[in-house]
Amino acid sequence: MAFETAGAAELFLLGRVLFGGVLAFTGLNHFLNDDGMIPYAEAKGLPAPAAAVYGSGGLLVVSGVLVILGAYPVIAAGALATFLVGSAVTMHDFWAVPEDQQQDEMTQFLKNVALAGGAFALLSAAGTAWPYSVGLGLV
Repeated sequence: MAFETAGAAELFLLGRVLFGGVLAFTGLNHFLNDDGMIPYAEAKGLPAPAAAVYGSGGLLVVSGVLVILGAYPVIAAGALATFLVGSAVTMHDFWAVPEDQQQDEMTQFLKNVALAGGAFALLSAAGTAWPYSVGLGLV
């Protein structure tokens, strides 16, 4: 993958900032709104709801920032893709909730799936040098 087309490097950076920024902000919300998120995680049957909320919040913040910086892209994009697919299925199971909750859960499910698609796209480019990055990585 090359970023030789005019503006491609800048668009890729903009995409990273938007994608990573939204996910980092979402992770921050896990800490700021834990009083609502922990009972939700408990209602979904997670065995350690507080640990799940704080752990997933940390994953989102750290991975989102790493995507923005272009640091460790394999780890960051892989962690995000894995988390987003897993949380879509376990936390937003619209097929298993009462009818009055189905639309909200389906919206959250589809949001996670779409974001996972973005994470997989970034993962596919993780072996390429990212423009405007700090240049830290496994490859």
